[in-house]
Amino acid sequence: MPKLTKRIVDAAHAEGGKDLFVWDADVKGFGLKVTGAGSKSYVLQYRTPEGRPRRFKIGAHGSPWTCDEARGKAVEILRGLSAGVDPLEVKTAARTAETVADLVELYLADGPADRPNKKARSWELDRGNLTRHVVPLIGRKPIKLLTSDDVAKVQADIAAGKTAIDEKTGKHGRARVTGGKGTAARTVATVSAMLSFAVRRKLIPANPALGVVKFTGAKVERFLTERELGALMDGLTALEDAGGINAEMAGAIRLLALTACRKSEITGLRWDWIDFDAGCLRLPDSKTGAKVVPLASAALELLHELDSPDRTSPFVLPSTKTEGHIVGLQKAWVAVKEHATAMARDAAIASGKPAGRAPNFTGLRLHDLRHSFASIAVSNGVPLFVVGKVLGHKQASTTEIYAHLHDDPLRTATNSTGARIAGMMRPRRARTAEEPA
Repeated sequence: MPKLTKRIVDAAHAEGGKDLFVWDADVKGFGLKVTGAGSKSYVLQYRTPEGRPRRFKIGAHGSPWTCDEARGKAVEILRGLSAGVDPLEVKTAARTAETVADLVELYLADGPADRPNKKARSWELDRGNLTRHVVPLIGRKPIKLLTSDDVAKVQADIAAGKTAIDEKTGKHGRARVTGGKGTAARTVATVSAMLSFAVRRKLIPANPALGVVKFTGAKVERFLTERELGALMDGLTALEDAGGINAEMAGAIRLLALTACRKSEITGLRWDWIDFDAGCLRLPDSKTGAKVVPLASAALELLHELDSPDRTSPFVLPSTKTEGHIVGLQKAWVAVKEHATAMARDAAIASGKPAGRAPNFTGLRLHDLRHSFASIAVSNGVPLFVVGKVLGHKQASTTEIYAHLHDDPLRTATNSTGARIAGMMRPRRARTAEEPA
Protein backbone atom coordinates (compact mmCIF):
# COMPACT_ATOMS: atom_id res chain seq x y z
CA MET A 1 0.00 0.00 0.00
CA PRO A 2 1.85 3.11 -1.24
CA LYS A 3 1.62 6.71 -0.15
CA LEU A 4 -1.01 8.52 -2.21
CA THR A 5 0.50 10.86 -4.77
CA LYS A 6 -0.94 12.87 -7.65
CA ARG A 7 0.45 10.32 -10.09
CA ILE A 8 -1.32 7.46 -8.31
CA VAL A 9 -4.56 9.46 -8.08
CA ASP A 10 -4.50 10.37 -11.78
CA ALA A 11 -3.85 6.74 -12.76
CA ALA A 12 -6.60 5.25 -10.56
CA HIS A 13 -9.61 3.91 -12.49
CA ALA A 14 -12.57 1.80 -11.35
CA GLU A 15 -13.37 -1.32 -13.37
CA GLY A 16 -16.67 -3.05 -13.99
CA GLY A 17 -18.78 -0.15 -12.70
CA LYS A 18 -17.76 -0.78 -9.08
CA ASP A 19 -16.24 1.78 -6.71
CA LEU A 20 -12.49 1.58 -6.14
CA PHE A 21 -10.71 2.60 -2.93
CA VAL A 22 -6.99 3.34 -2.80
CA TRP A 23 -5.68 3.74 0.75
CA ASP A 24 -2.76 5.88 1.89
CA ALA A 25 0.26 4.28 3.57
CA ASP A 26 1.06 7.29 5.81
CA VAL A 27 -2.28 8.32 7.32
CA LYS A 28 -4.48 5.47 8.55
CA GLY A 29 -7.97 5.55 7.05
CA PHE A 30 -7.15 8.25 4.50
CA GLY A 31 -7.80 7.26 0.91
CA LEU A 32 -9.14 7.94 -2.54
CA LYS A 33 -12.57 6.81 -3.73
CA VAL A 34 -13.09 6.34 -7.48
CA THR A 35 -16.67 5.71 -8.60
CA GLY A 36 -17.64 3.51 -11.51
CA ALA A 37 -18.51 6.70 -13.41
CA GLY A 38 -14.97 8.01 -12.91
CA SER A 39 -15.40 10.72 -10.25
CA LYS A 40 -12.65 10.88 -7.62
CA SER A 41 -12.88 12.12 -4.04
CA TYR A 42 -10.79 11.93 -0.86
CA VAL A 43 -12.25 10.13 2.15
CA LEU A 44 -11.35 9.30 5.72
CA GLN A 45 -12.48 6.01 7.25
CA TYR A 46 -12.52 5.87 11.03
CA ARG A 47 -14.34 4.55 14.09
CA THR A 48 -16.23 6.58 16.65
CA PRO A 49 -15.35 6.23 20.35
CA GLU A 50 -18.25 3.75 20.52
CA GLY A 51 -16.60 1.66 17.80
CA ARG A 52 -18.99 2.50 14.94
CA PRO A 53 -17.29 2.57 11.51
CA ARG A 54 -17.78 5.75 9.54
CA ARG A 55 -16.55 7.24 6.29
CA PHE A 56 -16.17 11.00 5.92
CA LYS A 57 -15.91 12.64 2.50
CA ILE A 58 -13.20 15.30 2.58
CA GLY A 59 -13.85 16.58 -0.93
CA ALA A 60 -13.61 15.95 -4.65
CA HIS A 61 -10.17 15.57 -6.23
CA GLY A 62 -9.09 18.80 -7.90
CA SER A 63 -9.47 22.40 -6.86
CA PRO A 64 -9.32 22.99 -3.93
CA TRP A 65 -8.45 19.46 -2.77
CA THR A 66 -5.06 18.22 -3.89
CA CYS A 67 -3.71 14.97 -2.51
CA ASP A 68 -1.49 16.75 0.05
CA GLU A 69 -4.23 19.17 1.14
CA ALA A 70 -6.70 16.32 1.63
CA ARG A 71 -4.10 14.37 3.64
CA GLY A 72 -3.60 17.43 5.86
CA LYS A 73 -7.35 17.67 6.39
CA ALA A 74 -7.46 13.97 7.31
CA VAL A 75 -4.76 14.53 9.95
CA GLU A 76 -6.73 17.50 11.32
CA ILE A 77 -9.91 15.39 11.55
CA LEU A 78 -8.07 12.57 13.30
CA ARG A 79 -6.77 15.04 15.90
CA GLY A 80 -10.34 16.18 16.48
CA LEU A 81 -11.47 12.58 16.88
CA SER A 82 -8.91 12.09 19.62
CA ALA A 83 -10.59 14.99 21.41
CA GLY A 84 -14.04 13.44 20.92
CA VAL A 85 -15.16 15.50 17.90
CA ASP A 86 -16.95 13.41 15.24
CA PRO A 87 -16.68 15.27 11.89
CA LEU A 88 -19.87 13.69 10.50
CA GLU A 89 -21.92 14.91 13.46
CA VAL A 90 -20.44 18.37 13.09
CA LYS A 91 -21.18 18.37 9.38
CA THR A 92 -24.78 17.23 9.92
CA ALA A 93 -25.38 19.84 12.59
CA ALA A 94 -23.96 22.60 10.41
CA ARG A 95 -25.97 21.78 7.30
CA THR A 96 -28.12 24.76 6.46
CA ALA A 97 -28.73 25.68 2.86
CA GLU A 98 -28.88 29.45 2.64
CA THR A 99 -28.06 29.80 -1.05
CA VAL A 100 -28.64 27.74 -4.17
CA ALA A 101 -24.96 26.73 -4.12
CA ASP A 102 -25.39 25.49 -0.53
CA LEU A 103 -28.47 23.51 -1.57
CA VAL A 104 -26.60 21.96 -4.50
CA GLU A 105 -23.87 20.73 -2.14
CA LEU A 106 -26.42 19.36 0.32
CA TYR A 107 -28.51 17.68 -2.39
CA LEU A 108 -25.51 15.95 -3.98
CA ALA A 109 -24.33 14.77 -0.56
CA ASP A 110 -27.65 13.59 0.94
CA GLY A 111 -29.78 13.05 -2.17
CA PRO A 112 -28.56 9.49 -2.90
CA ALA A 113 -29.82 8.36 0.51
CA ASP A 114 -33.11 10.12 -0.16
CA ARG A 115 -33.51 8.35 -3.52
CA PRO A 116 -31.71 4.99 -3.15
CA ASN A 117 -32.99 3.53 -6.43
CA LYS A 118 -31.54 6.28 -8.58
CA LYS A 119 -28.50 5.14 -10.57
CA ALA A 120 -25.01 6.44 -9.77
CA ARG A 121 -24.65 7.52 -13.40
CA SER A 122 -27.78 9.67 -13.05
CA TRP A 123 -26.31 11.35 -9.99
CA GLU A 124 -23.16 12.14 -11.96
CA LEU A 125 -25.27 13.75 -14.68
CA ASP A 126 -27.13 15.76 -12.04
CA ARG A 127 -23.84 16.90 -10.56
CA GLY A 128 -22.67 18.12 -13.96
CA ASN A 129 -25.92 19.99 -14.67
CA LEU A 130 -25.98 21.65 -11.25
CA THR A 131 -22.31 22.58 -10.92
CA ARG A 132 -21.72 23.54 -14.56
CA HIS A 133 -24.94 25.41 -15.22
CA VAL A 134 -26.98 26.23 -12.11
CA VAL A 135 -24.27 27.32 -9.67
CA PRO A 136 -22.60 29.77 -12.10
CA LEU A 137 -25.99 31.37 -12.90
CA ILE A 138 -27.82 31.54 -9.55
CA GLY A 139 -25.46 29.97 -7.03
CA ARG A 140 -25.48 33.07 -4.79
CA LYS A 141 -29.27 33.44 -4.82
CA PRO A 142 -30.91 32.75 -1.41
CA ILE A 143 -33.12 29.71 -1.85
CA LYS A 144 -35.98 31.32 0.07
CA LEU A 145 -36.07 34.13 -2.50
CA LEU A 146 -35.95 31.83 -5.52
CA THR A 147 -38.94 32.25 -7.86
CA SER A 148 -40.29 30.47 -10.91
CA ASP A 149 -39.09 33.43 -12.98
CA ASP A 150 -35.53 32.77 -11.75
CA VAL A 151 -35.76 29.12 -12.82
CA ALA A 152 -37.26 30.08 -16.18
CA LYS A 153 -34.39 32.52 -16.75
CA VAL A 154 -31.87 29.76 -15.92
CA GLN A 155 -33.47 27.64 -18.63
CA ALA A 156 -33.32 30.49 -21.15
CA ASP A 157 -29.70 31.32 -20.30
CA ILE A 158 -28.56 27.70 -20.66
CA ALA A 159 -30.41 27.39 -23.97
CA ALA A 160 -28.65 30.56 -25.16
CA GLY A 161 -25.26 29.08 -24.32
CA LYS A 162 -24.34 31.43 -21.45
CA THR A 163 -22.85 28.56 -19.43
CA ALA A 164 -21.08 26.85 -22.32
CA ILE A 165 -17.35 26.34 -21.73
CA ASP A 166 -14.42 24.55 -23.29
CA GLU A 167 -11.53 24.33 -20.87
CA LYS A 168 -8.53 22.15 -20.08
CA THR A 169 -8.95 20.08 -16.91
CA GLY A 170 -5.57 18.42 -16.73
CA LYS A 171 -2.65 17.23 -18.80
CA HIS A 172 -4.90 15.26 -21.14
CA GLY A 173 -8.39 16.19 -19.95
CA ARG A 174 -10.83 18.69 -21.37
CA ALA A 175 -14.26 19.84 -20.18
CA ARG A 176 -16.68 20.78 -22.93
CA VAL A 177 -20.01 22.05 -21.65
CA THR A 178 -22.63 22.94 -24.24
CA GLY A 179 -25.97 24.66 -23.97
CA GLY A 180 -29.08 24.23 -26.07
CA LYS A 181 -32.73 23.60 -25.32
CA GLY A 182 -32.27 19.92 -24.52
CA THR A 183 -29.59 20.61 -21.91
CA ALA A 184 -31.66 23.47 -20.51
CA ALA A 185 -34.78 21.32 -20.11
CA ARG A 186 -32.86 18.49 -18.44
CA THR A 187 -31.21 20.95 -16.06
CA VAL A 188 -34.55 22.44 -15.05
CA ALA A 189 -35.84 18.92 -14.35
CA THR A 190 -32.81 18.37 -12.10
CA VAL A 191 -33.40 21.71 -10.36
CA SER A 192 -37.03 20.75 -9.77
CA ALA A 193 -35.98 17.45 -8.16
CA MET A 194 -33.48 19.31 -5.96
CA LEU A 195 -36.10 21.85 -4.87
CA SER A 196 -38.55 19.05 -4.05
CA PHE A 197 -35.78 17.62 -1.85
CA ALA A 198 -35.52 21.06 -0.17
CA VAL A 199 -39.27 21.07 0.44
CA ARG A 200 -39.08 17.64 2.10
CA ARG A 201 -36.24 18.95 4.29
CA LYS A 202 -38.46 21.93 5.18
CA LEU A 203 -35.86 24.36 3.84
CA ILE A 204 -38.42 26.07 1.58
CA PRO A 205 -42.23 25.99 1.69
CA ALA A 206 -42.85 25.16 -1.99
CA ASN A 207 -41.05 24.19 -5.19
CA PRO A 208 -40.83 27.24 -7.51
CA ALA A 209 -39.72 25.09 -10.47
CA LEU A 210 -43.06 23.30 -10.72
CA GLY A 211 -44.63 26.19 -12.62
CA VAL A 212 -41.88 26.41 -15.23
CA VAL A 213 -42.73 25.10 -18.70
CA LYS A 214 -39.72 23.18 -19.97
CA PHE A 215 -38.50 23.33 -23.54
CA THR A 216 -39.73 20.45 -25.67
CA GLY A 217 -36.76 18.89 -27.36
CA ALA A 218 -36.99 17.87 -30.98
CA LYS A 219 -37.24 14.11 -31.49
CA VAL A 220 -33.92 12.79 -32.72
CA GLU A 221 -34.83 9.12 -33.05
CA ARG A 222 -33.95 7.66 -36.42
CA PHE A 223 -35.30 4.37 -37.66
CA LEU A 224 -33.12 2.66 -40.24
CA THR A 225 -34.86 0.80 -43.01
CA GLU A 226 -33.74 -2.74 -43.78
CA ARG A 227 -31.93 -1.40 -46.86
CA GLU A 228 -30.11 1.24 -44.81
CA LEU A 229 -29.16 -1.23 -42.09
CA GLY A 230 -27.78 -3.59 -44.73
CA ALA A 231 -25.66 -0.78 -46.22
CA LEU A 232 -24.39 0.15 -42.74
CA MET A 233 -23.37 -3.43 -41.99
CA ASP A 234 -21.66 -3.71 -45.37
CA GLY A 235 -19.59 -0.65 -44.47
CA LEU A 236 -18.76 -2.13 -41.06
CA THR A 237 -17.56 -5.41 -42.60
CA ALA A 238 -15.50 -3.64 -45.25
CA LEU A 239 -13.85 -1.40 -42.67
CA GLU A 240 -13.06 -4.36 -40.40
CA ASP A 241 -11.58 -6.32 -43.32
CA ALA A 242 -9.39 -3.33 -44.17
CA GLY A 243 -8.08 -3.15 -40.59
CA GLY A 244 -9.80 0.15 -39.84
CA ILE A 245 -11.64 -1.25 -36.83
CA ASN A 246 -10.78 -4.16 -34.54
CA ALA A 247 -12.92 -7.24 -33.92
CA GLU A 248 -14.04 -6.09 -30.47
CA MET A 249 -15.39 -2.77 -31.72
CA ALA A 250 -17.03 -4.40 -34.73
CA GLY A 251 -18.54 -7.06 -32.48
CA ALA A 252 -19.98 -4.41 -30.17
CA ILE A 253 -21.76 -2.63 -33.02
CA ARG A 254 -23.15 -5.91 -34.42
CA LEU A 255 -24.41 -6.94 -30.97
CA LEU A 256 -26.10 -3.56 -30.50
CA ALA A 257 -27.90 -4.05 -33.80
CA LEU A 258 -28.90 -7.65 -33.01
CA THR A 259 -29.99 -7.25 -29.37
CA ALA A 260 -31.46 -3.72 -29.04
CA CYS A 261 -29.40 -3.35 -25.88
CA ARG A 262 -28.02 -0.04 -24.65
CA LYS A 263 -24.36 0.73 -25.28
CA SER A 264 -23.20 0.21 -21.68
CA GLU A 265 -25.00 -3.15 -21.54
CA ILE A 266 -22.92 -4.43 -24.46
CA THR A 267 -19.53 -2.78 -23.86
CA GLY A 268 -19.51 -4.05 -20.26
CA LEU A 269 -21.05 -7.45 -21.04
CA ARG A 270 -19.50 -10.38 -19.11
CA TRP A 271 -19.38 -14.00 -20.15
CA ASP A 272 -21.09 -15.16 -16.96
CA TRP A 273 -24.13 -13.04 -17.85
CA ILE A 274 -24.74 -15.10 -21.01
CA ASP A 275 -27.05 -18.10 -20.72
CA PHE A 276 -26.29 -20.01 -23.92
CA ASP A 277 -28.65 -22.85 -23.01
CA ALA A 278 -31.65 -20.54 -22.56
CA GLY A 279 -30.50 -18.22 -25.35
CA CYS A 280 -30.55 -15.00 -23.37
CA LEU A 281 -28.54 -12.40 -21.48
CA ARG A 282 -29.16 -12.16 -17.74
CA LEU A 283 -28.09 -8.61 -16.95
CA PRO A 284 -27.80 -7.99 -13.18
CA ASP A 285 -28.33 -4.28 -13.69
CA SER A 286 -29.45 -1.84 -16.38
CA LYS A 287 -31.17 1.53 -16.69
CA THR A 288 -34.39 -0.16 -15.55
CA GLY A 289 -32.83 -2.68 -13.16
CA ALA A 290 -32.03 -6.35 -13.61
CA LYS A 291 -33.43 -7.79 -16.82
CA VAL A 292 -33.37 -10.77 -19.17
CA VAL A 293 -32.65 -10.10 -22.85
CA PRO A 294 -33.72 -12.83 -25.31
CA LEU A 295 -31.12 -13.46 -28.01
CA ALA A 296 -31.70 -14.12 -31.68
CA SER A 297 -29.88 -17.06 -33.23
CA ALA A 298 -27.64 -14.64 -35.10
CA ALA A 299 -26.65 -12.96 -31.83
CA LEU A 300 -25.83 -16.32 -30.25
CA GLU A 301 -23.71 -17.25 -33.28
CA LEU A 302 -21.82 -13.97 -33.00
CA LEU A 303 -21.15 -14.55 -29.29
CA HIS A 304 -19.82 -18.03 -30.08
CA GLU A 305 -17.52 -16.45 -32.68
CA LEU A 306 -16.23 -13.95 -30.12
CA ASP A 307 -15.55 -16.73 -27.62
CA SER A 308 -12.26 -18.60 -27.66
CA PRO A 309 -10.77 -21.49 -25.61
CA ASP A 310 -7.85 -19.38 -24.43
CA ARG A 311 -9.78 -16.31 -23.29
CA THR A 312 -8.72 -14.87 -19.93
CA SER A 313 -10.89 -11.76 -19.62
CA PRO A 314 -14.30 -11.90 -17.92
CA PHE A 315 -15.54 -9.41 -20.53
CA VAL A 316 -17.00 -10.43 -23.87
CA LEU A 317 -15.38 -7.39 -25.46
CA PRO A 318 -12.07 -6.92 -23.62
CA SER A 319 -9.88 -3.87 -24.04
CA THR A 320 -6.62 -4.41 -25.91
CA LYS A 321 -4.85 -1.92 -23.63
CA THR A 322 -6.19 -2.59 -20.12
CA GLU A 323 -7.71 -5.45 -18.13
CA GLY A 324 -11.17 -3.92 -18.44
CA HIS A 325 -13.69 -3.83 -21.28
CA ILE A 326 -13.55 -1.77 -24.45
CA VAL A 327 -13.88 2.01 -24.27
CA GLY A 328 -14.01 4.61 -27.01
CA LEU A 329 -16.68 2.88 -29.08
CA GLN A 330 -17.93 6.27 -30.27
CA LYS A 331 -14.69 6.93 -32.18
CA ALA A 332 -14.99 3.57 -33.96
CA TRP A 333 -18.66 4.28 -34.66
CA VAL A 334 -17.81 7.56 -36.42
CA ALA A 335 -15.33 5.71 -38.64
CA VAL A 336 -17.95 3.08 -39.52
CA LYS A 337 -20.55 5.72 -40.41
CA GLU A 338 -18.13 7.62 -42.64
CA HIS A 339 -17.00 4.44 -44.41
CA ALA A 340 -20.55 3.14 -44.93
CA THR A 341 -21.74 6.53 -46.23
CA ALA A 342 -18.86 6.72 -48.72
CA MET A 343 -19.49 3.15 -49.91
CA ALA A 344 -23.20 3.79 -50.40
CA ARG A 345 -22.50 7.00 -52.33
CA ASP A 346 -19.94 5.30 -54.58
CA ALA A 347 -22.33 2.41 -55.25
CA ALA A 348 -25.11 4.83 -56.23
CA ILE A 349 -22.84 6.72 -58.63
CA ALA A 350 -21.58 3.48 -60.17
CA SER A 351 -25.16 2.38 -60.87
CA GLY A 352 -26.06 5.70 -62.45
CA LYS A 353 -28.27 6.87 -59.59
CA PRO A 354 -28.06 10.33 -57.92
CA ALA A 355 -25.53 10.30 -55.07
CA GLY A 356 -27.98 12.27 -52.95
CA ARG A 357 -30.35 9.30 -52.85
CA ALA A 358 -27.77 6.99 -51.29
CA PRO A 359 -28.03 6.24 -47.54
CA ASN A 360 -26.24 8.81 -45.40
CA PHE A 361 -25.34 7.84 -41.84
CA THR A 362 -23.64 11.08 -40.76
CA GLY A 363 -26.11 11.95 -37.98
CA LEU A 364 -26.86 8.37 -36.92
CA ARG A 365 -26.32 7.59 -33.22
CA LEU A 366 -25.37 4.25 -31.70
CA HIS A 367 -28.65 4.38 -29.77
CA ASP A 368 -30.52 4.51 -33.09
CA LEU A 369 -29.56 0.86 -33.63
CA ARG A 370 -31.87 0.10 -30.70
CA HIS A 371 -34.65 2.16 -32.30
CA SER A 372 -34.06 0.43 -35.62
CA PHE A 373 -34.38 -3.04 -34.05
CA ALA A 374 -37.73 -2.01 -32.59
CA SER A 375 -38.98 -0.36 -35.78
CA ILE A 376 -38.15 -3.38 -37.92
CA ALA A 377 -39.86 -5.66 -35.38
CA VAL A 378 -43.02 -3.54 -35.34
CA SER A 379 -43.05 -3.21 -39.14
CA ASN A 380 -42.97 -7.02 -39.35
CA GLY A 381 -46.05 -7.33 -37.18
CA VAL A 382 -44.57 -7.88 -33.73
CA PRO A 383 -47.03 -6.40 -31.16
CA LEU A 384 -45.91 -3.27 -29.33
CA PHE A 385 -46.30 -5.05 -25.99
CA VAL A 386 -43.81 -7.74 -27.04
CA VAL A 387 -41.38 -5.16 -28.44
CA GLY A 388 -41.56 -3.28 -25.14
CA LYS A 389 -40.68 -6.46 -23.26
CA VAL A 390 -37.67 -7.08 -25.50
CA LEU A 391 -36.45 -3.51 -25.00
CA GLY A 392 -36.99 -3.69 -21.24
CA HIS A 393 -39.47 -0.81 -21.11
CA LYS A 394 -41.20 -0.36 -17.75
CA GLN A 395 -44.03 1.73 -19.20
CA ALA A 396 -46.10 0.82 -22.26
CA SER A 397 -46.14 4.51 -23.23
CA THR A 398 -42.38 4.37 -23.84
CA THR A 399 -42.90 1.90 -26.67
CA GLU A 400 -45.64 3.97 -28.30
CA ILE A 401 -43.10 5.99 -30.33
CA TYR A 402 -43.06 2.96 -32.66
CA ALA A 403 -46.85 2.74 -32.99
CA HIS A 404 -46.95 4.64 -36.28
CA LEU A 405 -44.86 1.91 -37.90
CA HIS A 406 -47.63 -0.67 -37.49
CA ASP A 407 -50.60 0.96 -39.19
CA ASP A 408 -51.86 -1.74 -41.53
CA PRO A 409 -55.58 -0.79 -41.14
CA LEU A 410 -54.79 2.87 -41.80
CA ARG A 411 -52.58 2.00 -44.76
CA THR A 412 -55.30 -0.26 -46.22
CA ALA A 413 -57.90 2.48 -45.85
CA THR A 414 -55.55 5.06 -47.36
CA ASN A 415 -54.70 2.84 -50.34
CA SER A 416 -58.31 1.94 -51.16
CA THR A 417 -59.50 5.54 -50.84
CA GLY A 418 -56.53 6.86 -52.80
CA ALA A 419 -57.20 4.36 -55.60
CA ARG A 420 -60.81 5.53 -55.95
CA ILE A 421 -59.79 9.19 -56.01
CA ALA A 422 -57.04 8.47 -58.55
CA GLY A 423 -59.65 6.82 -60.74
CA MET A 424 -61.80 9.92 -60.55
CA MET A 425 -58.83 12.06 -61.52
CA ARG A 426 -58.28 10.18 -64.82
CA PRO A 427 -60.09 11.41 -67.96
CA ARG A 428 -63.53 9.90 -68.46
CA ARG A 429 -62.51 8.09 -71.65
CA ALA A 430 -59.77 6.26 -69.73
CA ARG A 431 -62.18 4.79 -67.19
CA THR A 432 -63.57 1.34 -67.57
CA ALA A 433 -67.26 0.65 -67.57
CA GLU A 434 -67.03 -0.75 -64.07
CA GLU A 435 -65.64 2.48 -62.61
CA PRO A 436 -68.05 4.96 -61.06
CA ALA A 437 -69.02 7.96 -63.19
